[in-house]
Amino acid sequence: MYLKNSLSFINEFFNTSKNQIRKLYLKSNFYNNKISKIEISNITYRPSLSILSCLVKYDKKKIKIDELDKDNIWENKLLSGHNLYKLNNFYWLFSIDLKSSPNITQSIIIKWIEKNQSYNSLTWQIDILSKRIISWIANSKLSYDESGTKYKNKFNFSVNKQINHLINEISKSQSVNDKLLGCTAIIITGLSYENEKFLNYGLELLRKIIINSFDDEYFPKTRSIRQLNFYLKYFVLVREILKESFNDIPEYLDEIIFYLGKSYSVFSKIEQSLLFNGNHQNDLKEFNKYLSLYKYKFENSNNEVGGYAILKNKNCILAMDVGNSPQKTFSYNYQSGALSFEFLYKDKKLISNSGYFQDYKNKLNLISKSTAAHSALIIDNHSSCSFRNNGNYKTLENGLKISDKKIVNEKNYWLIKASHNGFLKKFGILYERSLEFFVEKNKLVGTDKIISKNKLEPKKYDIRFHMEPGVKLTKTLDNKTILIEIENSGWKFSTNCEIINIETGIYFGNKNLTSENQNICLSGKINDVTQEIKWVFEKIQ
Repeated sequence: MYLKNSLSFINEFFNTSKNQIRKLYLKSNFYNNKISKIEISNITYRPSLSILSCLVKYDKKKIKIDELDKDNIWENKLLSGHNLYKLNNFYWLFSIDLKSSPNITQSIIIKWIEKNQSYNSLTWQIDILSKRIISWIANSKLSYDESGTKYKNKFNFSVNKQINHLINEISKSQSVNDKLLGCTAIIITGLSYENEKFLNYGLELLRKIIINSFDDEYFPKTRSIRQLNFYLKYFVLVREILKESFNDIPEYLDEIIFYLGKSYSVFSKIEQSLLFNGNHQNDLKEFNKYLSLYKYKFENSNNEVGGYAILKNKNCILAMDVGNSPQKTFSYNYQSGALSFEFLYKDKKLISNSGYFQDYKNKLNLISKSTAAHSALIIDNHSSCSFRNNGNYKTLENGLKISDKKIVNEKNYWLIKASHNGFLKKFGILYERSLEFFVEKNKLVGTDKIISKNKLEPKKYDIRFHMEPGVKLTKTLDNKTILIEIENSGWKFSTNCEIINIETGIYFGNKNLTSENQNICLSGKINDVTQEIKWVFEKIQ
């Protein structure tokens, strides 16, 4: 233990020293001169704003740039956090009224360039820089056209210098999302300036991202539904700008869009987002319209996608996490919710998970990663997976494997069954869950089986069933049944478990927001080698 702690300390000291040296290097004149070696050329291709609409949420109320304080916009010393991010990524340009004066827009941009001629750790981060370049080029009607030679030279120099920095730093980023965003900015710049070096680098980086980020079935290795949507948006965007600029579309790009689109079609047809592994509520209606506009049509009849079993008919959807935990490298948004499930009746959730708090710096992020935040079993207040700090993120320390998986999808009978070993190392316990849905009766029957491989002291178990905010729960006088009222129906819950309670919890279903919800909690002691807890949800009106 002492040796392990010593090695950990030495490694942390080495990494800290290395990062400090790198920061000094990036601020040096040597580095500034290195990224300033540029062949000046003018913009020749401008991507259509309609193509970029898949990335940008346009404000209905357009900003009148004349109303902005153009002289002092970069002098506000109080700018920090999200406001600093939003201002410096320039995505607000997409909301500028096109009748506004280009002179004012260009005045704001030139003041930014003068203030940020050299690398700045706050404003040259990969995601901020990438969005800024995309926005500057896409909004060239305001940012570039109708300007003089002197302005264009400064603009072109700054864009190309920032891209040089991006190419120099992007491989060091741990975030695949940032890499894809940066890759898109590099490709757009390469196309816009007819710079083959940038274009070829961007396309090669895109190919590497595809090779390294997806499993054998072309699903993200993170097992993140939200990231699936993110990838598809950017891949489609890159394909469309290559097409619009009359460049060849690589086969690997068409291939990944085809397979990602098949997975996307399963999740996008569910009215409410499934809250597994980093997902929160996402409105995909606008992106679906975008795909339709550009003639993308995806279909998939599979019952399992990306380690999620999803069975559905015109009234009901039953979804369960039956996938292995991801590799540690891809686990920064993973939640320990294996064998958790969600159930929807006529687009309203009867059973939910609690969602995900995305802000890594907030303690609620780790809470939302716990098994207790999912509709699944926990033992002795321990989650099925453990996490550890890894830089800015918390990644998996111990993962789990799924076994004995079985899925049955018949007209009047559904079955999803699987086991995982997440409690095996610590407690010597295997966990098996079986969900049976009898379609005609609207009856969901569950069996949670706790299998002890070794004799152990009695351990406490809890099984939670989380509800969305606003769902009403009422325990009957006999303490054996709970009545559930959702917006469009009433249900009855019963179980053979001796202790059944209604608890107040935290719901993270909306991005970085919390609200109060309730959950049904079954509790007891593990006494037998094999212990079965049975429960039933049955529609009553």
